[in-house]
Amino acid sequence: MYKAFINATIFTGSETLTGKALLLKNDRIEGIIDPASVSKDAEIIDCGGSFLSSGLIDLQIAGGGGYLFSSNPNARALNAITDAITQSGTTGFLIAIPTNSPDVYHEVIRVVRENPHPAILGLHIEGPFISPLRRGAHIKEFIKTPTIEDVKALIDEGKGVVKMLTVAPEVCDPEIIKLLNDNGIIVAAGHSNATFREAVRGFKWGISTTTHLFNGMSQLHHRDPGLPAALFETENVFASIIADGIHVDYSMISIAKKMLKERLFLISDAVEENLKGSYLHVRQNDRFTLPDGTLSGSMLSMMKAVKNCVENVGISIEEALRMASEYPAKVMNISDKGKIAPGYKADLVVFDKDYNIEHVFVEGVTA
Repeated sequence: MYKAFINATIFTGSETLTGKALLLKNDRIEGIIDPASVSKDAEIIDCGGSFLSSGLIDLQIAGGGGYLFSSNPNARALNAITDAITQSGTTGFLIAIPTNSPDVYHEVIRVVRENPHPAILGLHIEGPFISPLRRGAHIKEFIKTPTIEDVKALIDEGKGVVKMLTVAPEVCDPEIIKLLNDNGIIVAAGHSNATFREAVRGFKWGISTTTHLFNGMSQLHHRDPGLPAALFETENVFASIIADGIHVDYSMISIAKKMLKERLFLISDAVEENLKGSYLHVRQNDRFTLPDGTLSGSMLSMMKAVKNCVENVGISIEEALRMASEYPAKVMNISDKGKIAPGYKADLVVFDKDYNIEHVFVEGVTA
């Protein structure tokens, strides 16, 4: 079955096109052609002059649709979260699970494994191998120093489901990072009090990205450069950032972008209001906090983060979209998402000049 998107400004990831049609065949992108060449039996989607880009990819989102997944590890919650996230323009995501009990890890792994969806890329487990000094909203009692046995058990249980693990480099041995990498799990540095040298060492051992840059980590200081400086000085290591102007000031996002260029990508780090269980998130006007006021999560969607980067940081719309699609796909080593190109998955979002979502397609199917 063919679908043809017409009357759109198309951001492919490498160029911006007008006066063309995007052709899909089933769940894949077939190509970009002249509208006059579209077959008469193709389904036509008239974009009405709006923008069309690859669907967005969020590597850290904890909930949506009224549910925080770690507090509601069941199929109903997962389906509601997936519906809410995809309808916001995000067509691929990792569900983030904060430092937690073994029972919670067991349940979230089981539920994701038993309820596959093309938009669910897997789990991003944030902890428990982090620094108590930089735990932020994470529960101190569940934080631990990893052993090889701990990591092997997580790998065995989470096979095919756990795709990213945030750790503090200073608590990990090289064997642990190698073991995770060898089993296809992306290792991120975060919730860490690492010195500059400890962080550089962790990157050399195989840590390939950084979780919510500047938040939950040792700070950039002229006498103690910390984890951010180690990131700036290490080639080929990525970093996620929360572009809400609350977790990170927009001027600091601009500085980080100048330093990291294509290595900086967007995440929402969004949570959902939750007033029961281990993690309590209270809805404020523009953020979520713990009951004591500690910042605990954002209200961002990925499209809102793109908008913020364009309007408040001065990043071009094309580059902001790459930060929300192409670069996260690179982090995850996904070769057929994050761009509009022949053979890529038909994950697409149509949005207007005010960044309002009009259509979302996941593998060619309306979300």
